[in-house]
Amino acid sequence: MTAKQMVQQEDLFKLKSVTNPVLSPDASQAVFIVTQIDQEENAYHAHLHHLDMESGSSAQWTYGKERVSQPQWSPDGSQVAFLSTREEKNQLYVMYVAGGEARKLTEYETGVNSFLWSPCGKKVWLTSTLEDGKTFTDKEEKDEKKLPEALRVTTMKYKADGAGFVKEDRHSQIGCLNLETEEITAFTEEPFHHSLQTVSHCGKKLVIGVNRAENKDFDFRQPLAIVDVETKEETVLADEQGYFGGATFSEDDRYIAYGGSDRTFENATHSELYVYDCENKSTLNLTEALDAPIGDAVVADHQQGPNPPEAVWTEGNYLYFQVTTMGDVRLYFADLEGSLYPATPESEHVYDYDVSKNGQFALAAISDPVNPGELYRIDISTGERKAMTSFNETYVAETILVQPETVHLEGVGGFDVHGWIMKPANYKEGTQYPLVVNIHGGPHAMYGNSFFHEMQVLAAQGWGVLYINPRGSHGYSQAFVDAVRGDYGGGDYQDIMDALDNALNKHDWIDKDRLGVTGGSYGGFMTNWIVGHTNRFKAAVTQRSISNWISFFGVSDIGYYFSDWQIKADMTDVDTLWKHSPLNYAGNVTTPLLILHSENDLRCPIEQAEQLYITLKSMKKETEFVRFPESDHNLSRTGKPNLRITRLNELTGWFEKYL
Repeated sequence: MTAKQMVQQEDLFKLKSVTNPVLSPDASQAVFIVTQIDQEENAYHAHLHHLDMESGSSAQWTYGKERVSQPQWSPDGSQVAFLSTREEKNQLYVMYVAGGEARKLTEYETGVNSFLWSPCGKKVWLTSTLEDGKTFTDKEEKDEKKLPEALRVTTMKYKADGAGFVKEDRHSQIGCLNLETEEITAFTEEPFHHSLQTVSHCGKKLVIGVNRAENKDFDFRQPLAIVDVETKEETVLADEQGYFGGATFSEDDRYIAYGGSDRTFENATHSELYVYDCENKSTLNLTEALDAPIGDAVVADHQQGPNPPEAVWTEGNYLYFQVTTMGDVRLYFADLEGSLYPATPESEHVYDYDVSKNGQFALAAISDPVNPGELYRIDISTGERKAMTSFNETYVAETILVQPETVHLEGVGGFDVHGWIMKPANYKEGTQYPLVVNIHGGPHAMYGNSFFHEMQVLAAQGWGVLYINPRGSHGYSQAFVDAVRGDYGGGDYQDIMDALDNALNKHDWIDKDRLGVTGGSYGGFMTNWIVGHTNRFKAAVTQRSISNWISFFGVSDIGYYFSDWQIKADMTDVDTLWKHSPLNYAGNVTTPLLILHSENDLRCPIEQAEQLYITLKSMKKETEFVRFPESDHNLSRTGKPNLRITRLNELTGWFEKYL
């Protein structure tokens, strides 16, 4: 029998991400997407797969150097439409279930953003980003000798991480594509961004999102409207400051479910599930009694492109949706009478799903700390489940994966703190090992019961790993997630230190003289804060971090409002911004600090790392700086594969050197 292998950084190339399960109208079949990294191409390839729900047999339907996304069945179940990058830009393709090549339906200059089948099966509604005044089929003239042009900026939201500079004369528009003639008719033309939410089963109504505010710099609405397809008359569904979307009609078209959060606690506000009654013109908050957010707030690094629905209606006007709670993402059930309860168990991460129209079973993509994720058929009434895929089965069987232990402790201010601790993969009783504390970003995100390659890599190096959800994390209570705002470096820092002390008291295998700390984004801020406020760590690695809230205000794509939301201060109160800035405490740093940062990061721009590095160097501190080209804020999750490996090697190499 072959000995099991330790987790390696390069295992990213072995792992497969299984996502996007979509059941056929009669629920006898499903399609889904499998994403794998091609090491030679240094690229992600995502292909469409088919699943027979009765026999459990599956088959790959698309191949090549492409990324497939958003698969959808035609209303009669005879065809599947999807987006593909096989010719660089996302274009719309459709293929018959009975067989044959996929037919390309669009050749738009900017590609297709999203689409929905019309219930008649003869048309498809879609969105594409168009230059104002241009049509879907207009071509841009390529000028090889075109000189560089200046960019005029008149708004504060002029750039976005992962997208670059925002062109003010381009907007997402909705069109209707006739599948027989392949001609498209524009449905919207106003110079505003339009999102396509849902189509009624009768085909006569759309729900769209459009914000017509002239100045959106401080306008954080995503108004939703019900639109009559023939007259284009609009009925307001939601129009308040906050984030609303994921609308879907009930089977009888009477109700519309949608998710959203207002700005009561700014971006820390829990997302709720709402239902609008089209007959009574009334709105019900279905999850008002649930002190946890709907949706998926888990941070990890393996799943690629999950696209779960906000909610799924079944016959009888019942609803299924995700809820982030206590380290889990669970599927929940609700009815319009007020019933609300979980439909899947604890200790796992339901990261994608669909539910049969009769409500008898769900097809869910599920992960846990030692399972990278597969599709499971879950009987709703009994909870019985059956694995429908096994793409990562061999990897799991051949690899030493560490099952984390749950951590619970009472934090300051009466808050309970929850998280996990992993023993080293080579753990032997009676031996002491280093421990690495890993801090998530957000801060309004959550570590969960999900597979996390990076955590397993750290454990495979022979180190313990402690990762918790300090105050500010989602999945607990509204008071808990809001508690970090205005208190960065306060109670959140204490939660992490208390969790570390708790671990040292309970686990004598931890060597208190060989402690490391790391984190990215908010976790990078907290790593910077920690090394400026304690010398108990032997080594630290800060990633895509914030070091100076004063400059962050003006250089981040979100800085001018995020600073006010989170630190509760703007440039009229630089004293408060500086008080919460780790750079202010650089003189206290004695811990060797490695700084990792992406050059194209617009969320936490690289100048944050540059300031920290040069300041520490000028003070003769022990520090090094690694810059990642062609990479944005999401390097660790979706960045260029070779640079993801480099990042992990830098992270482990620094700890190897000092721990």
